[in-house]
Amino acid sequence: MEAITYMRNPLLPKPKYIPHSNCKTHGKKNLDILTVVVVGNRYRPPICSSSVAGGDVFSVTSTSKHDVDYLGQSTKGDLNLKFGIDGQATLEGPIEEVARIEAQEAEDLLNHLGIETPFSSRKSPRGIFCSRTLNLRSISAIGYDMDYTLMHYNVMAWEGRAYDYCMDNLKNMGFPVAGLAFDPDLVIRGLVIDKEKGNLVKADRFGYVKRAMHGTTMLSNRAVSEMYGRELVDLRKENRWEFLNTLFSVSEAVAYMQMVDRLDEGAIVPDRGPLDYKGLYKAVGKALFRAHVEGQLKNEIMSKPELFVEPDPELPLALLDQKEASKRLLLITNSDYHYTDKMMKHSFNRFLPNDMGWQDLFDMVIVSARKPEFFQMSHPMYEVVTGEGLMRPCFKARPGGLYSGGSAQMVENSLNIHGDEILYVGDHIYTDVSQSKVHQRWRTALICRELEEEYNALIRSHGHRAALIELINQKEVVGDLFNQLRLALQRRTKGRPAQTLAATNLDDQELTESMQKLLIVMQGLDQKIGPMLEADGEHFNKRWGFLSRAGLWDKSHLMRQIEKYADIYTSRVSNFLRYTPFMYFCSQEQTLAHDSYSSHKLELELELDHSKA
Repeated sequence: MEAITYMRNPLLPKPKYIPHSNCKTHGKKNLDILTVVVVGNRYRPPICSSSVAGGDVFSVTSTSKHDVDYLGQSTKGDLNLKFGIDGQATLEGPIEEVARIEAQEAEDLLNHLGIETPFSSRKSPRGIFCSRTLNLRSISAIGYDMDYTLMHYNVMAWEGRAYDYCMDNLKNMGFPVAGLAFDPDLVIRGLVIDKEKGNLVKADRFGYVKRAMHGTTMLSNRAVSEMYGRELVDLRKENRWEFLNTLFSVSEAVAYMQMVDRLDEGAIVPDRGPLDYKGLYKAVGKALFRAHVEGQLKNEIMSKPELFVEPDPELPLALLDQKEASKRLLLITNSDYHYTDKMMKHSFNRFLPNDMGWQDLFDMVIVSARKPEFFQMSHPMYEVVTGEGLMRPCFKARPGGLYSGGSAQMVENSLNIHGDEILYVGDHIYTDVSQSKVHQRWRTALICRELEEEYNALIRSHGHRAALIELINQKEVVGDLFNQLRLALQRRTKGRPAQTLAATNLDDQELTESMQKLLIVMQGLDQKIGPMLEADGEHFNKRWGFLSRAGLWDKSHLMRQIEKYADIYTSRVSNFLRYTPFMYFCSQEQTLAHDSYSSHKLELELELDHSKA
C-alpha cells in the first residue's frame, strides 16, 4: 500500500467531509490537501487529511537523477512529491474512472478560467503543432533567432525596401529594371528556384514538381509534365536548386523571376558575353547582397523601426515565463550588435515589467553568429564590452555574456548543457532548424507566420474542397464501373467469360451503350474537377495554393522539411504564452494509406459484436 498526495484545486467545489475513525485533524477540516491511499491497483476516495508539516511539498527531477518515460522523453524537470502528508483517505474505483472524472473537472476548470485546453489549441491558427514528442520540462535552455522569429517584419515594407535596393543595384550594373514593382504575391515560402531553367517550382514531399512558373508566367500541367516528368527536385544539388527557406527569400525570388522575363525578351544585353538563367541568378543575388552589406537598408530600418516591425506585446511575456521557470534563454542571431540592440529595444523594452531591458531576459547573447557555420564549426569569439559595440578576443564564454561569433559547441561548454537539453527556435529551415538538429542534436522549433493565414484560408476553402472531393469520389465510382465493363468487353473479344455471370450475360449493345454513357459522365466530371483543382488553395495564394499542400491531399516539399527537422512548429513565439513552460507536446497520429481500410474493418467487427450481444 502506498500513499499519493493531491492538492485539491481551490476553485473546484469542496468534497463532502466524512470523518474517518483514524483521522487526527485536531478539529480542522483541511480538505485542500488530500492523501490518496493506493491499495493494489485501486484508489480509495479522500475523506480527510491533516495540514502539511512545514517545508515544500514538491521536488524537481534533476539532470543526474532523470529517467526516460514510456514515450522516450527525459523526465528531467518533472515535478515530484517531496514527502508524504499525514492522513488517510479512501477513493473507490479504478484509476481509469478516477482519471476520467479528474480530466473532465480539469477541462471544466480550464474553460471556467478562459484557458484553452491542449486539444482546443491544436484547432487554433495560433496553436503549437508537434511533429516529434517534446517534453518542455526537460529543456534546460531555449535559444532564439531574432529576425522573423523574436520580431516579425512587415513583409511588404521590409522585403519591399530590400527589393528596391536590389533593383537600384541591378540598374547600376546595367540591367533594365524600369517599370518593375515589388509583388509579394508572386512567390511564397517553400518554393524552389530552378536556376538552370529560370523557373520557380512547387514540389510535393517526394520532390515531384506539381506547379511551375517560368519568369512570371505559370506553366500548364502539360508543360510541367514534359519539363519535370522524369526528374525530382533534389535540394542537395545546390548548383541548380535554391529552396526559399524564409520570408527573407521573397524579395530575391520576385526580382529574379521578373528579370527572367527581361532576359527572355532580349532586353538584357550583358557586357561580358552570353548570360544564362544561372548567371542571371548570381547577378540578382549579388545585387541583393550588396544591399545588405552596404548597410543602407538596415540603417533605414533602424532609423524608423515602427515602419517595418509589427509589435507583439505578448512575446516578451512568453519569454519571461520561460525564464522564471528556470529555462536559460539564449539569443543567437546573425545580425550585428548595433542592429540587434536597436531592434530588440524597440520590440521588447516597452512590454517588459519594471525597468527590465531586453538583455535581462537572456543568459547569453551572441550576435554575428554566422549561422549555419555556427552549428557546423568553430569561429573566433569576441566579447562585446561596451554599449558602442567595442569588442575584445574571448576564448571561453560565460553565462550572462554578450558575444560576437563563436560556435554552438562553445555555448554548450559554457552552460554545461548539451544536445537535446537545448531547444532552438528560428524561422529558417536550413540555417536555424536543420543544422542545429543535424550537427548538435538540439531540439528544434520552426516559426512560420504564414500558418495563421493558411489556417484561415483552409476554413474558407472548406465548402470548395468538400464539393471537389465529392466530385472526385463520384468519378471514382463511375470510373470503377467503366473499367469493369471495359474488362468484360476485352474478355468477350478474346472469347473468355467476364468477371461475373451477370456481366457475361450483358448483350453487346447494352455493354457498349453503358460504357458510352459512363465515358461521357467522366469527361464531364473532368471538365469540372480540373478547374476546381487549379483553384484549390487560392484563398492563400492564387498561383501556388496552400503553403503546406501540393495537390488536394499530398504534403508540399516545405511541409516535409518541417516534419523532418522541426520537432514543433508554430506561427509566432508568443504562442508559447498559450501553453506553459512545463508543456508536454505529443506528436499526433500519422495516418497511412491503409488506415482507412483497417479502420473500416474494425468498425464492421464492432458492429457485428454489438449485434451479437
